[in-house]
Formats: sequence, C-alpha cells, structure tokens
Amino acid sequence: MAVRNTPQRRCGTMAVHFSLLELYPGYRKCLTQLEHACVERRRSAPFARAKPYRINVVVHVLYNNEKENISDAQIKSQIAVLNRDFRATNSDRSKTPAVWRGLVSDSQVEFVLATKDPDGKKSTGITRTRSSTTSFAIDDNVIKKTKSGGKDAWPTDRYLNIWVCALSGGILGYAQFPGGPSWSDGVVILNTAFGTSGLAKAPFNKGRTATHEVGHYLNLRHIWGDTEDCSGTDFVVDTPNAEGPNYGSPTFPKVSCSNGPNGDMFMNYMDYVDDAAMFMFTKEQTQRMQVTLDGPRKTLWNATT
Repeated sequence: MAVRNTPQRRCGTMAVHFSLLELYPGYRKCLTQLEHACVERRRSAPFARAKPYRINVVVHVLYNNEKENISDAQIKSQIAVLNRDFRATNSDRSKTPAVWRGLVSDSQVEFVLATKDPDGKKSTGITRTRSSTTSFAIDDNVIKKTKSGGKDAWPTDRYLNIWVCALSGGILGYAQFPGGPSWSDGVVILNTAFGTSGLAKAPFNKGRTATHEVGHYLNLRHIWGDTEDCSGTDFVVDTPNAEGPNYGSPTFPKVSCSNGPNGDMFMNYMDYVDDAAMFMFTKEQTQRMQVTLDGPRKTLWNATT
C-alpha cells in the first residue's frame, strides 16, 4: 500500500531565534526584559484598550516567474484573515471546545496595507521584485537583501514587513521575535500558504500561516514550548502543557503530558495543525502580544504612515 504524503506545517522561527541568540547579545537582553514585563502585566489588574493597535503592513512579493507574482486580491485576502483572527471575529471560533470558549480572545490588533512609503509617497503597501533566485532559504535571509536578489525592508520600526516567496526546505514561514537586527525584522511566508486565493493551496489555504507567524512576531511561542518531553513552556498560563506539535486535524480531546481530560489546545493558532483546524488565541496570549506592542514594538502603531 502506498504511503500518503500529507503536507505538515513546518515553521522556521525557532531556528532563527536560536541563531539570533548567539549572534546578537542585545536580542537576548530585549527578550529577557520583555519576559519580565509579561510577568508584571499578568500580576496587574486587567484593562481594556480604548481603541485597537493599528499596524501598517508592507508586503514584498518576490517572484522568479509570473505565476509567483501573486495578485493584489491574494494579498488583500491575507490582510482580511489577519484582521478576523486577531480580532476574534473569525466564524470558525465557534468550533472551540466548550471548556475553552471563555478563553477565546480579541487581541485588539488590526492590520492595514500601508498607504504611504517611507518617503511619504502614496503607496499600495505592496512591492514587487523579480528575482533570479528560484527558492529562498531560511538560513541566509537573502530575501531581505536587495543586493542579493531579495528586497530590503521598509523601516521596521514603522511597518510590519511581510515577504512572500518560494521557500526551500518545506518551511511554510518564519518570523523574528522582538529585539533582533532591524534589517531582518518581519515575517516571511511561502507563496502557496499566503491568503485564501490565487496560489494558496490546501491544507494551508486559509491564511493561518501568516496568523501563526505574526503571532511569533508579537512574541508568542509554540503551544508545546518546543520540546517533546513535556518540559517546555510557551510562557502562557492558560494554554495546557503539551508534549509536542499536533498535525493535520486532530479530534478533541487529544491528551498528552497528563493534561487530561481536555488535553492539548491543538486548535490554537500557535500549534502546527492545518489551517482549518486552528482558530483561537487565548486571553494570556493576547496579553503577551499587547505587552510587546506597549514595549519593543510600540513604534509600529504610533507610526504616522
């Protein structure tokens, strides 16, 4: 019998993270300070924001052939998904098991394609660059260097930069946690796992790869804590400890790490399940993202572009 080759989610963020820890001492210091701030916020009384954080986005499309030059419609479909997912207006949140429904949280983060470029000129928030590179690798980040066939970031203190391209190594995307070098700050997404139309291909055609990676960009960790022996942590109290990543479309409950009867929160955006199987952030994940936006990423939503 032939073995079915089912695609599985793979994220490169932690590989980037461990590399940055070795190369940039300031990165480690920023994350340590941010972790202290998250602990302090958890201890304080909860508060509601008067208005959402609004983040200007620039999408850099890198293509080797015209097929890869994805449409404006595909890009806009992804922005729409981000806004639904981060504001908890996605209709599939109703699939959340009853025991966790009260944890589904509106992060109060909104995304808009930039209307002005760094020089103040009118912009669609989209750049398009034809490249001789047929597939970009995670280990060299050349996608973020114009001189190497990629595209330089717009100022990363004012824009969320998202690069969309063909990626090698089976990676769907990767992001940079706060505190790393500015030239490489942002999110990279595979062009067939971006948005809900055009090149987007099942089971990653509902825009959730970008939701997952922007979660990392705002300092969320994988739900299982990136170990496979129950010793890891995502630094969030209201997500159950899990043994490892979940794939595909699991059936609730999926028990590991003595976390029964409810088991893993595999429907969380920070697990590895298929797009259709993930549909929630929790209250403490929202709190963690907001601490990040009130701290090292504060200039993003204060930007005037």
